[in-house]
Amino acid sequence: MAQAHQHRQGSEQPEDTRPLPPHVTLAAPYTECLANDCPKAGGPGVTAKFTFAPAETDSDIASYRYHLSSQDTWSSVTGETATVTYTPQQSGLYRLEVQAVDQDGRAGESTTITFMVAAGKADVGRWHFDEASGAALDTGTQAGAVRHDATLSGGATRDDRGRRGVRTHDSEGVPLQSPVTDRGLVLDGGSQYAATNGPVLDGGESYTLSAWVRPDTLGATDRTVLAQNGSFSLSYDAAQSTWALRSSWPDDADHRTVVAAEQPATPKVWTHLAAVHDATADETRLYVNGRLQATGTAPGAGASDGPLQFGRALSAGSATAYTHYFDGSIDEVALWQRPLTDTEIAGEARLVSGDGRNAVESVADWSADGATGGTLTDPVSGYDARLTLSGGATLDGETLVLDGVDGAATAEGPPVDGTGSFTVSTEVTLNGAEVSTWEVGRAGQVVGQRAADGSTWGLWYETTGTTWVLDPDTAEFISVPVGFWRFGRLNADGTYVAVTSEEPARPDEPVRLTGVYDAQDGVIKLYVGTNQNGDARPVPNPSGTGGFTVGATTDGESRTRHLPGRIGDVRVWAGAAASSQQLAEMNGS
Repeated sequence: MAQAHQHRQGSEQPEDTRPLPPHVTLAAPYTECLANDCPKAGGPGVTAKFTFAPAETDSDIASYRYHLSSQDTWSSVTGETATVTYTPQQSGLYRLEVQAVDQDGRAGESTTITFMVAAGKADVGRWHFDEASGAALDTGTQAGAVRHDATLSGGATRDDRGRRGVRTHDSEGVPLQSPVTDRGLVLDGGSQYAATNGPVLDGGESYTLSAWVRPDTLGATDRTVLAQNGSFSLSYDAAQSTWALRSSWPDDADHRTVVAAEQPATPKVWTHLAAVHDATADETRLYVNGRLQATGTAPGAGASDGPLQFGRALSAGSATAYTHYFDGSIDEVALWQRPLTDTEIAGEARLVSGDGRNAVESVADWSADGATGGTLTDPVSGYDARLTLSGGATLDGETLVLDGVDGAATAEGPPVDGTGSFTVSTEVTLNGAEVSTWEVGRAGQVVGQRAADGSTWGLWYETTGTTWVLDPDTAEFISVPVGFWRFGRLNADGTYVAVTSEEPARPDEPVRLTGVYDAQDGVIKLYVGTNQNGDARPVPNPSGTGGFTVGATTDGESRTRHLPGRIGDVRVWAGAAASSQQLAEMNGS
């Protein structure tokens, strides 16, 4: 019998009348850890089964309470004896605590066991597309797996728009002498692609696909991210305007969509896609930005004798002609010959670098320093995003000046997928004279991305009350407005889910504001300067294909919530900064 914790919980009844530690049996393939032996077994997605039975002298057991270290709450199961199952989401050490509960509802002493979940089979293929030239090397790590390098064809190239962004530290966290810029595969949607020499996956067995994509165009044409002849096609389904896993058989009359995502696909933003085919469960699952979007039946098994295609698929009914060429960037592709769990998929979407930091890619970097005219260009990120000034917005050579009446600056389309992780940072100076006249509840947006029913996300200032201060000119106390910075989702009706700054905003003083959305944890964070000002769990962000606005919120052609002040710069990254230190490095401070 497993060792028991020597403590009592629950009832106020005499200790010797409560149940004794129950027997807990762990079924194969897992084995209970002993003092000097803790064997690894099973793996993520491999179910563990536990049987609970009363101690020999307990005859009135009605149920059991149990708690796994991977869960936040206790669970219960009825019966004098009971069997429960649990499917680990990731490898590592797990701890199970169990208490028997008698007919009077009294919980007894705990029995605690630990067991070690082995790592799942590693990736059979992985392509970073970060080589200077030549084939894209397969860096998959599964022992004994054949490596499948991918040849770039039709004029396919690589550029510096890689999803891992600029790496400033090595795998040990030591700063590099020179930053290393990641690269990605670039395809033109016409004839460019990459392909291996042979099949990488067995389409009749369980498998998982993972890739980062940034389509330049989407519309009436289907686009393929990954396809293996005779097996599958991870694609953009133009008929449904979303991402899908489709069949890819040479004798198909059409490429049948097996499962499609609920949220629309968005062009010109980095999006993580993953598809899981679980042959045992006869199930297919599709994920966008690490979150489950849809579940369907398995696509079936084809010959799987064709090479893996990056950016194209076999034409329907043909064994030699190709179609659905991808237009845009593909990066960080990985394949497994097993079904990954939800947690493992989320880990791929998080994209942790070798130094343990979340990888972030700069997708917009506008600085007003030295700028004149009616447009702010982005010569830094490589994505050529432009901010167009309108109304009472001007450039004074140092800042973007906003009049708080109709001044704004807008960029066509969103810079990031609002359902994925991102970071936005800006230096703003609030116009004290203007906001001193604002009524309580009035808000002005610093930066934000539009959704159909408000802002997918935004950074804004809101007047929340008043305070008494001494007027130096009259030597009398006067009432002045007090406001705070916020980061989150601002709805069209003025309601919001947001993080609020801990201290009131200081008008006429420049401050750096940074908002971070971690899509995998569902957490938003606000940094004022380098200090995190709390976190919150927002409602799920809509994808939002609306534009990006500085100095106001946008609803169609009309704008509201204008902000009076000056903007020094605006920077946006795909990916969530993990710490204030990483943020400081991203901002060059």
